[in-house]
Amino acid sequence: MMLSLSAKTTETAVDLQMVNGSSASDAQGIAHANELASFAEAIAQRDAAKIKRTRDALAEVAGDAIMIDAAAVAANFQRMVRIADSMGIPIDDKNVEAGAGIRQELELGRFASAQNTPSANR
Repeated sequence: MMLSLSAKTTETAVDLQMVNGSSASDAQGIAHANELASFAEAIAQRDAAKIKRTRDALAEVAGDAIMIDAAAVAANFQRMVRIADSMGIPIDDKNVEAGAGIRQELELGRFASAQNTPSANR
């Protein structure tokens, strides 16, 4: 949802299907989109070998500064999620509604964790 909102703010076209494996976003103005997505996926999968491989590939095409920024963003999201989860912070109705279209577009209801989404519109 944050990518979608950021893209609207900066008037950047984004294909959210990128998170489902689409490579179309690279052509839509997100520099190094495929390398960034691969790096993020490796981090989410906690695959150390894949993290190293995708981190190195990102640094090669985008430079160390962008790779470091990407790693920092991933670390920050991990931190925010862990804090929210540990505190039991509920998702408010406004955010549940705002994310409904994105969840539907990306077919996120197909994942087992979708049962924890507090919405009838999973």
